[in-house]
Amino acid sequence: MIETDILVIGAGAAGLMCAAIAGQRGRRVMLVDHNEAPGAKILISGGGRCNFTNLDIQPDRFLSANAHFAKSALARYKATDFIALIERHGIAYHEKTLGQLFCDGSAKQIVAMLMKEAKAGNVDCRFSVKVEDIQKPDRFLISTSQGPITADAVVLACGGLSIPKLGASDFAYRTAKRFGMKLIEPRPGLVPLTAGPADIDWMRSITGTALPCIASTGKRRFPEAMLFTHKGVSGPAILQISSYLPPSGGSITMDWLAGSGDGREWLLDAKRDRPKTSLKTLLAERLPARLATLLVEKFVEDGKLADLSDKKLLALADRLQAWPFAPDGTEGFAKAEVTLGGIDTDALSSKTMEAKKIPGLYAIGEAVDVTGWLGGYNFQWAWSSGWVAGMSA
Repeated sequence: MIETDILVIGAGAAGLMCAAIAGQRGRRVMLVDHNEAPGAKILISGGGRCNFTNLDIQPDRFLSANAHFAKSALARYKATDFIALIERHGIAYHEKTLGQLFCDGSAKQIVAMLMKEAKAGNVDCRFSVKVEDIQKPDRFLISTSQGPITADAVVLACGGLSIPKLGASDFAYRTAKRFGMKLIEPRPGLVPLTAGPADIDWMRSITGTALPCIASTGKRRFPEAMLFTHKGVSGPAILQISSYLPPSGGSITMDWLAGSGDGREWLLDAKRDRPKTSLKTLLAERLPARLATLLVEKFVEDGKLADLSDKKLLALADRLQAWPFAPDGTEGFAKAEVTLGGIDTDALSSKTMEAKKIPGLYAIGEAVDVTGWLGGYNFQWAWSSGWVAGMSA
């Protein structure tokens, strides 16, 4: 029988942070993970350079059934705190776009830093350990593939369902339900959208075509790049807007003239100034050539601008700036960056991440119903929620 003060289940971003902080407070901490090594999602993030936080962390950029829940943790452990940590470890970094911070070198540096912090706290890190069951007769009794463990506190840091090839599981959800905690139905977030019969053929014909776009649904607008795929659409703008679509599907619009000024004015001015120019040629000046060609072959009449009525040009401008798309679904957890939903925040203290009705049980990171935007927000939630739990457990 192994005894410890705190058992942290999951050696991802949140779990590593929590274990290191608790250990440095003098608590006996054991960190276990069923993977062979720590930080699997950290290592693949940001193209291997880890988009570890964002300079513009704001609570309204996180989705949750309780819009206020994330505020406390984000205020207590800020992006500037994590930046100070990586600077202490001499990790060089840069801002890419929209406040997104990346390592100059490799994401391996972030994992190595967190493991050094865990070592500084004398954390007992064990990998290839499968947790099979958790009971609480008095202290927590945890059954694992390497024998039983007893602990005063257990931290569920084992993530959600996204990217199953990295070992994602529903263990945190099953454990929460066993202890009477409710779940917000988990579903894929920051995920590519799939096209239905009306769109799949033409979208597939221009697979690999990328362009600037403003993706919108309701009042939400995300101006970033998009990409046509063999299944539908992807790219940062699409991933961002996907999190705001209801489980039933919903619809979005795509502005393909994003940042190019008013489309109506552009088309009418071109007709006046360059009447002999073909519509296809004009469209190719602001759109990828493959998309421009497809538009005139499938959706609009080609010809010299002088021969096209103002009404048709205005209708085309409106459509280019709000192209409607009703996705058939998503590419699922296999391609999702994160999991929407999870352990209901009503069951947790926003100040400590401890379960209100089960003393000593904590849930942090992606396991909880808090999901950030693309661009370092979800890592910051991992650092912040892990830190507050580590300070409390």
